[in-house]
Amino acid sequence: MPLLNRAIEMQDEVSAWRHHLHENPEIMFDVHETARFVAEKLRQFGCDEVETGIGRTGVVGIIRGRHGEGPTVGLRSDMDALPLTEITGKPWASRADGKMHACGHDGHTAMLLGAAQYLAETRNFGGSIAVIFQPAEEGGGGGREMVKDGLMERFAISEVYGMHNIPGLPIGQFAIRKGPIMAATDEFTIIVEGHGGHAAQPHRTIDPVVIGAQLVNALQTIVSRGTDPLDSVVLSVTKFHAGDAHNIIPQRAELAGTVRTLRPEMRDFAEKRLIEVAKGVAGALGATATVNYARNYPVTFNHARETDFAAKTARSVAGIDAVNEEVAPMMAGEDFSYMLEARPGAFIFIGNGESASLHNPSYDFNDDAIPHGISYWVQLAESALPPSS
Repeated sequence: MPLLNRAIEMQDEVSAWRHHLHENPEIMFDVHETARFVAEKLRQFGCDEVETGIGRTGVVGIIRGRHGEGPTVGLRSDMDALPLTEITGKPWASRADGKMHACGHDGHTAMLLGAAQYLAETRNFGGSIAVIFQPAEEGGGGGREMVKDGLMERFAISEVYGMHNIPGLPIGQFAIRKGPIMAATDEFTIIVEGHGGHAAQPHRTIDPVVIGAQLVNALQTIVSRGTDPLDSVVLSVTKFHAGDAHNIIPQRAELAGTVRTLRPEMRDFAEKRLIEVAKGVAGALGATATVNYARNYPVTFNHARETDFAAKTARSVAGIDAVNEEVAPMMAGEDFSYMLEARPGAFIFIGNGESASLHNPSYDFNDDAIPHGISYWVQLAESALPPSS
């Protein structure tokens, strides 16, 4: 099936929903107005069930097909924005100071709402579709909270699918891969405890600034000299705080950063070596290091059968040449990973055309992607749950 005529006809209406969401961004779990907007639309469409407060502020709509009983397939979108100040100058630019939809979750939500409206009108499938609107993807783990709140069991979801826009990928194109498609995202904090003193008498101190600088370099060897070059591992020190005065060597320094991996064994290795290196370097120079290592989102891992199905669906919408089934993994994280740990499924990228990058204050979701996203969701739902099921 090419683009749905109905999806093309809906573009202006769905774009208006998207612009409303973009003007009124909310972050983390504080997406109360967004969730209210979504729930009201789902009720207007005639969804059989609309449940709110899943995973604190998530929304789930259930649409039952008109061709008998069958399994339930989940389609997931994210609703939250980012703590950024927008500089797009668009007529629908954010009205909330320091908040903006810089990752396209407004577009994701609008596309899934458009698909929900179509599916509720036609119901040309067996079984049920669960449209899932999730809070707090941007660091809050809203996907984890919805799973912990019984999302899969409560709605009897058998498989689940997600989608994210990608700047630089042309409008109308899709990209996907089996296995790891996005990275595990861990965070670390290292406190180097030295011995402070007068900056004119460094020999009477154990300088945590010098030790911290040595540590920044030493940590890079975990990747460059400790892992196979063919393994994808990223270790970045992103914070370094020490001291408050020009003439005082401080007592302590704080370093922090992130580790990104695609395989569980490399995740274990990176954590172990980071702790060893931090303590070893500090100890060798007369200081101590306390390490707090926190595992954040797991790897977003696409299941083989469901990935093949998602790719086939995308080809039916976009054409054979418009679907890259071997896209390189991204080292960014995505908490749809928790849903893929709970149920089989797949995560696909949809083109946003030439635009500013994600998480950039100049970014805006491309409304031209809307008919392609709606058509993909509809085709996936109807193919996953054919009338004979």
